[in-house]
Amino acid sequence: MSTKKIWLFIRLSRPHFLLGAALLYALGAGISRYLGAPINWGLYWLGQVWVTLMQLSTHYLNEYFDSAADADNEHRTPFSGGSGTIGKEKLRRETALYAAAVCLALAAYFTVPIIRNAQLNAPLVLTLVLIFLGAFFYSTPPVRLASSGYGELTTSIIVSNLVPALAFLLQNNELHRLLAMATFPLTSLNIAMMLAFELPDYASDLKYLKQTLMVRIGWQRGVIVHNLCILISYVLFGLGALLGFPLPIVLPAFLTLPLGLFQIWLVNRLADGAKPNWGALTFTAVALYGVTAYLLAFTFWTR
Repeated sequence: MSTKKIWLFIRLSRPHFLLGAALLYALGAGISRYLGAPINWGLYWLGQVWVTLMQLSTHYLNEYFDSAADADNEHRTPFSGGSGTIGKEKLRRETALYAAAVCLALAAYFTVPIIRNAQLNAPLVLTLVLIFLGAFFYSTPPVRLASSGYGELTTSIIVSNLVPALAFLLQNNELHRLLAMATFPLTSLNIAMMLAFELPDYASDLKYLKQTLMVRIGWQRGVIVHNLCILISYVLFGLGALLGFPLPIVLPAFLTLPLGLFQIWLVNRLADGAKPNWGALTFTAVALYGVTAYLLAFTFWTR
């Protein structure tokens, strides 16, 4: 394989997205540690490898089934519009399908030691099954969640709720309310981030009848939902503090509120007809979500 093909395959894998799931996985384990459970590092890394393989399979399947729309996207950014690595003089479309099959096979292989070494319970099994179903059917027919208008919610729940829950349950036998208090605000931020990703793709998605949430509700309503999701996130953090979320843990999350307001301002300017800067918009959306998740994970791990 040539150097060019290797580089294209790395881009196809979109490694920068893998960091997000790893951060949320670390958050779940950090909450477990904060509550006094010793970390089983063998199980920790088994779970992390499994999550990464499922995430990679989702990337590859999405590239395979959305290759036509992605190739026609003129507003691609590092976080939206596909990798741009499939097409003439690039990678063959089947490469993504074969890569997805390998990742799914490896994920099945690593499921065995997870089941063997973890203390199996209904929440853990349900979490594993839901992550698999959501990841596999995000782009795969006949479900194709990505084109149903429900893919954004499904992905946000998987990444922001189920991935931390998996890390937590591999170290604990039962769920804890701190997990919900930390992750539900992130789910709201995740939905806002995905809506921001869909703005550059809006014309292409309309052309190829890809029924994303932004397409289904229209970009005007999508802007409103995006802004509300950001504000709701901080309201949930505030409610969590009133209901027992430790202040030393939750207060650092509010440091990103100015960034959230800036993101709202960027989107509102677009709605008012300003010239779009898709790179700045998508990068700010990622920074808002990622820094908030990092601050939560850091405080849980260091307390």
